[in-house]
Amino acid sequence: MHEELEKFERNHDLVEPPPNCRLIDTKWVFKNKQGEDGMAVRNKARLKEGIDYETFTPVPRLEAIRILLAFAASKGFKLQ
Repeated sequence: MHEELEKFERNHDLVEPPPNCRLIDTKWVFKNKQGEDGMAVRNKARLKEGIDYETFTPVPRLEAIRILLAFAASKGFKLQ
């Protein structure tokens, strides 16, 4: 956990929140990294944030992309 906090401090990722803002809930998740022999080699700590402390990447549905492309083509828009 200390190593992870030091990384945040080194990268200047820790900042004071603005006044009157709502903060995201976070949770420390600990995991033991095991070697080939099954013995714990290293303890890892990660700071997770978000709903149920799971991280996810929002991915658009294929239908949404098709609709966007069809609309842009019908209106003559350029997409980047």
